[in-house]
Amino acid sequence: MALGTGRLTVTETVWLGVDLGGTKTALRAQTGRGVVHERVFRWETRGAGADLAQLSAEVGLLRARLAGGFDAVGVGTPATLDPLGAVSAWPNRPEWIGLDLRGAFRELFGGVPVRFADDGDLGALAEADAGGVDRLLYLGVGTGIGGGMAIKGADFGAGGIGPFEIGHVITDPDDGPPCRCGRRGCVQAVASGPATLERAAALRGAPVAFDELRRGMAAGEEWAVAAVELTCRRLAAVITGVSELLAPDAVVIGGGFAAGVPGFVATVESHVHALARRGVSEVPAVRGARFGGLATLHGAVALARLLVPPVPGAS
Repeated sequence: MALGTGRLTVTETVWLGVDLGGTKTALRAQTGRGVVHERVFRWETRGAGADLAQLSAEVGLLRARLAGGFDAVGVGTPATLDPLGAVSAWPNRPEWIGLDLRGAFRELFGGVPVRFADDGDLGALAEADAGGVDRLLYLGVGTGIGGGMAIKGADFGAGGIGPFEIGHVITDPDDGPPCRCGRRGCVQAVASGPATLERAAALRGAPVAFDELRRGMAAGEEWAVAAVELTCRRLAAVITGVSELLAPDAVVIGGGFAAGVPGFVATVESHVHALARRGVSEVPAVRGARFGGLATLHGAVALARLLVPPVPGAS
């Protein structure tokens, strides 16, 4: 169901998914019959209070157009939350550290059930559901690198704290660049979107925007290919190590950066095959996300559905 310009009265269950990102945030209100509304917006400021005010305004616009409001809210976040729901770490948006995130969302949504989960875990949940995969490893490559593992039958997101910090697996402990988490050589510091663009600019000798990198890859420009190649090698190293520990049936690569760069997933897959120990480790299938850069958002809606399942027979 597509939302028009007027006010819409919805009598069936409405789930809201929220994908909090370091650069932008996405909202998706969905009913059992389809999408009601989807919106992506960029943060205008670098302060937690102003950010929350912007988020509140966006939610208010949506709420004003849905007379029935929301029945449940699922939230994907790359931030680490302490047991009380406060942000204890978020390298890409440190202004939020100390913010009582659960309290802020309780205030924003009143008595509506709200549940938080790691953004990578939610990407894994959405992709596993869509692909019918029992054990799925997901990596989201964007402003940072998130990841998660969805296992059929396992309780998802217990406690609301996402422990799967795949972006901070160290791949270059001696020569790698500093990471915003305080360490050196995390895969996020080497293979995230901004890190790749920075390396491309150094190789080119001039600033490189995302669209320029895409065009450079499509044209086979050496500076673009080399920058992306290193990113893909480092991601393949992480995938190989995690796969030997957790044995996923499939690996899915999502995130806006990965989805937008030509040949990105195929390059990662080729390096994963090159690193495989023949006869010892089984190479998992590697593919792009069905939901592209919106896998976490779809997973957030799925999390809301776990809170308030659809009513049988509702229309």
